[in-house]
Amino acid sequence: MKINPVEYIISAIAGAFFSFFGILAIPLALLIPCNMIDYFTGLAASKVNGQKITSDKSFNGIMKKVLMYILIFVGFGIDCMISYVAVTLHIEMKFPMLFAAMVASWLVINELISITENCQSAGVTIPILSPVLKIIKKEIESVADMPKDEQQEK
Repeated sequence: MKINPVEYIISAIAGAFFSFFGILAIPLALLIPCNMIDYFTGLAASKVNGQKITSDKSFNGIMKKVLMYILIFVGFGIDCMISYVAVTLHIEMKFPMLFAAMVASWLVINELISITENCQSAGVTIPILSPVLKIIKKEIESVADMPKDEQQEK
């Protein structure tokens, strides 16, 4: 059996990634390729529609992607503070990265919606994905924006 060092390196990187990020690893592992696919489908849609692709437009798109990771970091900060308080008060936390994972998951849904919109803009018909993703997004947002009366009942 021949040892392939590339496989070991990939395994080590993947193991370190999942070990470090824990519950946040899955949404991050989805968000990273979704960001790239969204960026390139956006470029393709612009090209197909005859729109001029400028460096300013590309820079703005990249900055939006960077800001997504800042939002996840904010969620991570909230999680750290909640975890700190929970440890101080001896409260067991079942979901240590809840806010960061929720933000990352919501961003993945947004990126998937954007990818389907870019594909539709380029002329690809998507009869199922777009409506389903929009329903999921609406459900997530409705849970996050519950009126005060509903919050007290639950």
